[in-house]
Amino acid sequence: MPTTPHHTAGGVPIATDQPSAAPPRSFLISVVLPCYNEDQVLRRTHDRLVRALHDLPHEIVYVDDGSTDGTWPLIQQLADTPGSVVRGVRFSRNFGHQAAALAGLAEATGDAVVLMDADLQDPPELIPSMAELWFKGWSIVSARRATRHGETQLKKSSAYLYYRLLARLSDQPVALDTGDFRLLDRKVVDFVTSLGEKELFLRGAISWTGFPETSITYERDARGAGTTKYTLRKMLALSRTGILAGAASLPLRIPTYLGAASLLGAGAALARGSVRRAAPLGAFGAQSLACGVLGEYLLGVFRQVQGRPPYLVMERTESSHGTTAKASAALVKELA
Repeated sequence: MPTTPHHTAGGVPIATDQPSAAPPRSFLISVVLPCYNEDQVLRRTHDRLVRALHDLPHEIVYVDDGSTDGTWPLIQQLADTPGSVVRGVRFSRNFGHQAAALAGLAEATGDAVVLMDADLQDPPELIPSMAELWFKGWSIVSARRATRHGETQLKKSSAYLYYRLLARLSDQPVALDTGDFRLLDRKVVDFVTSLGEKELFLRGAISWTGFPETSITYERDARGAGTTKYTLRKMLALSRTGILAGAASLPLRIPTYLGAASLLGAGAALARGSVRRAAPLGAFGAQSLACGVLGEYLLGVFRQVQGRPPYLVMERTESSHGTTAKASAALVKELA
């Protein structure tokens, strides 16, 4: 599996000789996995995680996003299994992948936090390589998808076009072909979790911070089991959130551009002495689009001022055979 590094800052390529730092004497890596009805694959995911993290002091944080299968009982079993420190968080209902990822970041206590999916499309074996780049001083290490196995051509094509549209519209550069699989330094995690946005688009928020970022390329595997939980409706909702959150200024200017274009078109039609039958429909469509854009922003403002939390935690579980503090202390003693 290729792990070619591509060094970026906010998604823009930069020199590969920066930054550079000595590895920390002691550290703890948290791995956060949002889960929604993943009981068919979660144990395999956990076993691969434990093997991949064998030489790294770590904790594993599972966030059950309102699963209706046996995901939560399985997380409780994993927490009682010796070998790794496991903590689980259970939502009161399904709040969505982005909310689960945000909750995991807030729960994680590590000096670096790896965010990844639980369905084995994101290979845990990449984490040590990501940690090595973090040791060199990179604050963000993203995993860029070279190929996407097990997905339809429509999904691949739409994802390819979406990331490039998002990059063109966003006020800040964004990493192309990069999902949520990435390592974040503690200072990045603290900043992102303190933003207080009700509909946080994590990928855009992370790129917006501007912390030094690099990436490694990998081949994304097919799901280990089950079916994707990202329905068309959820993908469209995430795309809308990403564009509106990243393209902060351009959408607000669309009504101005449409109005100017409509006036120019109307003037040209009057100069020719003819008005096409399609003109009224075109004007109505432009007005509807403009109102729709404004409506999306007003909806975002409404949800923000409501003050409701992005998720509700109903239950927590934690390994009884150890704590993250004990794991970190053991490493300090070993390195002293």
